[in-house]
Amino acid sequence: MSKQYFVRLAALLLVSCSVWSGIAQADPRTDGAALFDHRYNHDHYYPPRGRYVRELPRGYTASRFNGSPYYFHGGVWYRGSGPRYMVVRPPVGISIGVLPPFYTTVYFGGVPYYYADDTYYRWYPERHEYVVTEPPVAEGTVAASSAVPASNDLYIYPKNSQSEQQQATDRYECHVWAKQQTGFDPTQPLGGVTESQSSSKRADYRRAEGACLEARGYTVK
Repeated sequence: MSKQYFVRLAALLLVSCSVWSGIAQADPRTDGAALFDHRYNHDHYYPPRGRYVRELPRGYTASRFNGSPYYFHGGVWYRGSGPRYMVVRPPVGISIGVLPPFYTTVYFGGVPYYYADDTYYRWYPERHEYVVTEPPVAEGTVAASSAVPASNDLYIYPKNSQSEQQQATDRYECHVWAKQQTGFDPTQPLGGVTESQSSSKRADYRRAEGACLEARGYTVK
């Protein structure tokens, strides 16, 4: 075999070793697959707790608990860790103004809890907030309902091949915009309006959300 052949072979082996070295040194907290949450037929993917990200997702909301800042987006909670942010379990007692775009309603002893990413929320009307609670202890049969925000009645098709993450971001941001435009919030009982207004306001909300999604490149039905 020629000397040139061995030079090429050595170069190929060197590149291969570099690639495998990079894989071996990859931080498992920034790599790895998302986890599938199937409890109560929730059926949604979330990043594992302990994973680091360099930037927070667009459209996140900030909340403070015992003086410490936390960040929330799409059912996932983050906390600052040096120059990065780590996916964390939210502390019991921290609150948010709106539920995740995807959640499952479960009943314990007739009391509704809202579930997403191994986290339970309760609605506190006097505070107008959803509060993270301890996992409830079942008394009798636990019934997982199919109750989801009214916005989930919309079926959307990503005409521009938007990723699942981009679709979730767009739906959340369009939800926020539609809520601001109509005063109707599907994550609150009766949408946060009077019972007599609920039906018409819900229709207004869905039209506004649909218009927003269409403007972002989706087919909405």
